[in-house]
Amino acid sequence: MADFGRLWAAQSVSAFGSQITLLALPLTAIYTLHAEAWQVGLLGTAEWLPFLLLALPAGVWGDRRVRRPVLVAADLGRALVLAAVVVAAVSGALTFPLLLILTFVFGAGTVLFEVFYYSYVPSLVGADALLGANSRLQASESVAQIGGPGLGGLLVQAVTAPVALLADAVSFLLSGLALASIRARERAPETAAVRVLPQLREGLAFSVRNRLVLTLLGTAAICNFFLQWIMVLFTLFCVRERHLDAGLIGLILAAGAVGGLAGSVVATPLTRRFGLGPVTLWTVAGECAALTLLPAGTTALMIAGWVGCGFSAAISRVVSISIRQSVTPPTLLGRVNATHRFVSYGVIALGTLAGGLTGDLVGLRAGLLAGALGMFLAVGCVLISPLRHVRTATVGATPAPAPQPA
Repeated sequence: MADFGRLWAAQSVSAFGSQITLLALPLTAIYTLHAEAWQVGLLGTAEWLPFLLLALPAGVWGDRRVRRPVLVAADLGRALVLAAVVVAAVSGALTFPLLLILTFVFGAGTVLFEVFYYSYVPSLVGADALLGANSRLQASESVAQIGGPGLGGLLVQAVTAPVALLADAVSFLLSGLALASIRARERAPETAAVRVLPQLREGLAFSVRNRLVLTLLGTAAICNFFLQWIMVLFTLFCVRERHLDAGLIGLILAAGAVGGLAGSVVATPLTRRFGLGPVTLWTVAGECAALTLLPAGTTALMIAGWVGCGFSAAISRVVSISIRQSVTPPTLLGRVNATHRFVSYGVIALGTLAGGLTGDLVGLRAGLLAGALGMFLAVGCVLISPLRHVRTATVGATPAPAPQPA
């Protein structure tokens, strides 16, 4: 467990810095480059487009080599990219095209880290400890979400948005050093000689054939598409229509993460009491309902919306990751995780662009409401699937359904 502690520490530090970037990067475009809604959306597309282009081959690669060195390289690479943004901004050389390019490269590093990271966790903890490990990882993300945006907002006010990104660069550097200190040796995969395309098809085929994995994939894709639609417009809505400063915007987002921390704490007891499927349905519905509060525009309702969204999303994410890790054979885990990232994160590139264009066409408030209503499609995805009857997950098999009434 000492090695898992090092992984947990690395993820925690990186997550904290990433929350600063979540606010500082779009504010860099808004304040420094005077970006419009469509440009902020395009910036989000540049960050998430690598998931569409690179996730599947990264998954094949992840099943053919040890994962820790790639995780370290991804962290260090992202630190260098963010440092380059800071240098360009301070020197006056930052332009929107350059920011798009650097954001794309940053996204490519995130693809490698995300695909390899979730495949690496099961090698450090036993199958019976997966749910608890994922809950701890989600808890640290929630803590980072509490402090990160607030600190990011204060840093933006104090040292400008681009320089605030330097804090995230340092966090990735520290994360890489923590990962490099892990002592456990991974077993080298035995598939190095297998051709890439057949491996790609194998991972895709499993994701489509397994109805639980397919349902989780569809639900995540819908939620991520519309959540990023909302995120693109929310920052602009706060700046342009509510006239909030960066510090208050950060505090609103951070307050929402309080719900995420609470959700990560109760995820395990809730699923043990009520089952994986019912909890997934309730939390997806709760996340959708909470986001409809954002267009109201009052600070109290926006805080309430993010608290509810964070609470529900944290629980559903813990459940989703644990089911996927449990039902997927270890030899396919990298490719299945990559398929999940390819679809669920790839649509973010489309969601950010759609949100930005919608905001320009119908206005920021109406665009926020449209995105919140679109999220309810995810509830329908769970309702028509066998997932809502599932109670427990077993390794390498389809989880057992709940007993049905006579």
